[in-house]
Amino acid sequence: MKKIIILYGGKSGEHEVSKVSAASVVKNLDPAAFEPILVGITKKGLFRLQPASLAVRARAGLSPLSIDEGPRVFISPNEGFFAEKDGRMEKLPCDAVFPVLHGTFGEDGTIQGMLETANLPYVGAPVLGSALGMDKEKAKALWTEAGLPVVPYVLIRASSYREDPGSTAAAVAKLGYPCFVKPVCAGSSVGASKVPDAASLDSAVKEALNWDDKVLVEPFIEAREIECAVFGNTGGLKAPAAFAPGEVIPRHEFYDYNAKYIDPDGAALDIPAKLPAAMAEQVRQTALRAYAALDLAGMSRVDFFLDKKSGKLYLNEVNTIPGFTSISMYPKLCEVGGLPYSRLLAGLIDLAIERHEARRSLSYNK
Repeated sequence: MKKIIILYGGKSGEHEVSKVSAASVVKNLDPAAFEPILVGITKKGLFRLQPASLAVRARAGLSPLSIDEGPRVFISPNEGFFAEKDGRMEKLPCDAVFPVLHGTFGEDGTIQGMLETANLPYVGAPVLGSALGMDKEKAKALWTEAGLPVVPYVLIRASSYREDPGSTAAAVAKLGYPCFVKPVCAGSSVGASKVPDAASLDSAVKEALNWDDKVLVEPFIEAREIECAVFGNTGGLKAPAAFAPGEVIPRHEFYDYNAKYIDPDGAALDIPAKLPAAMAEQVRQTALRAYAALDLAGMSRVDFFLDKKSGKLYLNEVNTIPGFTSISMYPKLCEVGGLPYSRLLAGLIDLAIERHEARRSLSYNK
């Protein structure tokens, strides 16, 4: 039986969502094949080992995951995880790590770098792919270089905005109103807002700058929100697969944090999306190209806008650790595509081990 360390919680604004996602992962792990070891990360960034009874309750669906004041957990380069028990450091068994962490310090390459240093297999994209997926500006630049369609945008840096907000206003005016303002490196629409006019721009930019020092402004497009699940390792033994796309139909003004995670009626998920066969295939192929351009691995949900007027398809962003809650799109897309939740989790763990073994076969010194 494989020992899987589940990392959840974290310092980001998506701490609570991570706990819900992780509970769902634990509940759907095959108990005959995997033993979850829960390591909760507090909002202050401390790693705490959680009691096995918490995993038992989560598997039974009796309670969400919490983060209690358990033993401190530390990581040792090339050695793995250790828990402090009775004044001694005890190594935690680990066949793979499943980071169920959303947003900053979770899917931005920081945790991934730590796990690389510890010489542990982990689910999801590697350091570079995670960082690129999180940085919407860099992702757009690479997708543009690859000939993929992205929405036009204005980039705002905190330093330049403080010095000359007028230049930003002029650049945004060329995009037109309404527009969307969002932090470059934040997930789940945290800090994002729809801006109806120039008078509302400053407050929206300042709110986004609370979450990152770079902000994107994009024109509003009356569009359908299409999402595609991709599973596999770029450059792995088997080519990544893209499942039939789904559609998010928000019941809020846009698909914000509340619609995604708080309000169970915040959006309808239409799976598969009602698209002509040619367009559905275009979404799948574009998702695969976007995935490869960022050198992703394991999983990602690739999000699109489909312009209702022109019919043009635009890449929006990629989520390298998508939500795993009961209302999350990624596991639902995979399940409709023939990969049920438990098999999806087992497959992600297999992909993590495959990629780790491939990297271990490389030479790093003479």
